[in-house]
Amino acid sequence: MTHEHRIALLIDADNSPASKIDEVLDELAKYGVINIRRAYGDWKSRHLNAWEEVLHEYAIQPMQQFAYTKGKNATDSAMIIDAMDLLYTKQLDGFGIVSSDSDFTPLVMRIRANGLKVFGFGEKKTPEPFVKACSVFLYLENLGEPPETNIVAVTVNEKESIAPPAAKTEVTKLSAKELRSDTRLVSLLRKAVEAAADDEGWAKLSAIGSHISKQASFDSRNYGYPKLKDLYQAIGLFDIQTRDKLISVRDKRLAQRPQTTSTQ
Repeated sequence: MTHEHRIALLIDADNSPASKIDEVLDELAKYGVINIRRAYGDWKSRHLNAWEEVLHEYAIQPMQQFAYTKGKNATDSAMIIDAMDLLYTKQLDGFGIVSSDSDFTPLVMRIRANGLKVFGFGEKKTPEPFVKACSVFLYLENLGEPPETNIVAVTVNEKESIAPPAAKTEVTKLSAKELRSDTRLVSLLRKAVEAAADDEGWAKLSAIGSHISKQASFDSRNYGYPKLKDLYQAIGLFDIQTRDKLISVRDKRLAQRPQTTSTQ
């Protein structure tokens, strides 16, 4: 029997849209079985009404966390404590963390130091340290349809008001110019090709993807391209060929270099 990777999904419900849970679960299912599913927040708050509607449907366990101090996010502490307990008491292969809060960055680094993968999901406002700390990080706006805005009405006793609708964020496909201006991205793509290249400079796309996954939190969908091949094509700095259904990539600069010949 083959070993199925076991993943614990921890959701910061106070800081994540419920409308994306289906896409999150679908993405994590590619990596293993999600046998622990927990969502944290103050479930007495109307802010979490949308989450309450999907808990039973997706077998997610609600974890109550009261806001003991106004302005302090008690949910973060509860998630971190639970994550550490799970890390040492359960035989897991990875964690899925849904949040846009950088407070989880040290937790992610601690989990990865123990040899487990961390799959992060958050909105585009997520601070870069958290994004980079994860094994893989995906922006929720790039998964499925843009999330619907939940308008929360407060009772008359609380000075009735309606929260203004937030703007929807659509998936943006970056142009070749925008991709090339990202020097970190260009360097990452070029070094991955170089590391996996044969004597003629061609590298199998599968080997490139494997090399990138070992060193960076990276997913082509965060740049608007569903596949790594699409991203390599769009940036325009690489030659791409397909032979026997195998895709290979080469840095265009190699083809532009003059051939050197030896003299007798």
